[in-house]
Amino acid sequence: MTNDEGSPNVQMKKQGSEHAHRHSDFIIPSSFVIRHSSLRSRLIATDAQLTELLKKFDAADRVAIDIEADSLHSYREKLCLIQISVPAAVNAGGYNDFIVDPLAGLDLEPLRRALEPREIVLHGADYDLRMLRRGLNFIAHKMFDTMIAARLLGIREFSLAALVKRYFGLELPKGSQKANWAKRPLPARMAEYAINDVHYLLSLIEKLEAELDRYQRRDWLRQSCERAIEQAAVARVRQPDELWRVRGSGSLHGRAAAVLRALWQWREIEAERADRPPFHILQNEKLLDAAVSFASGSVPDYKHFSPRRRQTFREAARTALGAPESEWPVLRRRFGTRPTAETVRRTEELRRRRDKSAEELGLEPSFIAPRSTLETIAEDRARAVSLLVPWQRELLGITA
Repeated sequence: MTNDEGSPNVQMKKQGSEHAHRHSDFIIPSSFVIRHSSLRSRLIATDAQLTELLKKFDAADRVAIDIEADSLHSYREKLCLIQISVPAAVNAGGYNDFIVDPLAGLDLEPLRRALEPREIVLHGADYDLRMLRRGLNFIAHKMFDTMIAARLLGIREFSLAALVKRYFGLELPKGSQKANWAKRPLPARMAEYAINDVHYLLSLIEKLEAELDRYQRRDWLRQSCERAIEQAAVARVRQPDELWRVRGSGSLHGRAAAVLRALWQWREIEAERADRPPFHILQNEKLLDAAVSFASGSVPDYKHFSPRRRQTFREAARTALGAPESEWPVLRRRFGTRPTAETVRRTEELRRRRDKSAEELGLEPSFIAPRSTLETIAEDRARAVSLLVPWQRELLGITA
């Protein structure tokens, strides 16, 4: 990037955010009307219907996708819906929206193959990419994340609802965020909510691309999306002895920590048995309180426990209380050292560069690089390549 006064990136600040982010009067023709007859034609629940849908991919270089899962309602979350939007026929205009039902026993391999060579359009892609990998064995090769694009343009309110309102003047309905997406038959109101999450994406990227091109940030988007794909493809693994350490557990030591670990393990067994999220059995705060109570000689009780669950709950705590000290959890210790004066100086230098670039370009400083990343790079400059993409390193003045 050049620091020349005439560069598009510097001009962005001078022209003002209202010029870069002005609203559009473009209205998207809707091809999905929530009526029972329409819902039946758009819901893909058989292999034959999926075959017909995939024919619509033939002329599409891009496909917009969103997913719904049941993480709030089951022990092991599963992919419940795949919402797809594809361009309609050339002479028809607009977009066709569909809901694929992975719970209907479909052979989803043809869908995976059809998506693989195409650019996938998503909003806030990380969770969706992980669920698509788990439920569809799909790994994107090219992606456009509308949330990343919005942040690259300095837009602070970058939720999908905020972007749809910003560019199209429309309010997306709320109310199904916490719904049980495994519920069948799928209620029409939930179908409408699901479709809205994908219906506007293909039109939205046209607006975002125009602005990215105006400020020469399209390549920044490519870099950031490629990194997002890489990160989503990496399995997140925690050490077994770290799993039970819920927020607040660091204040528990000795016998109380041993009880907490036992109660956490008990809760996992109960949650799996009931096929419910662990917090449905007992929330983390109450789990912590219970561990402290047991360790101090009290016996906590919860009215929603069945007699069997109450018994196993107390047995788990009793076993932990009787365990020898040698079996208690070992306190985690952080062996970090104080940063040297030179590291502090380099961190401050990076912060100044970041904040100057952020102000000039209208970006959030933390989007260029969070403070923790700056500190890590100040200690070990080689870490910059793995922590930041090229455009971020360039703004910080970090050369390869």
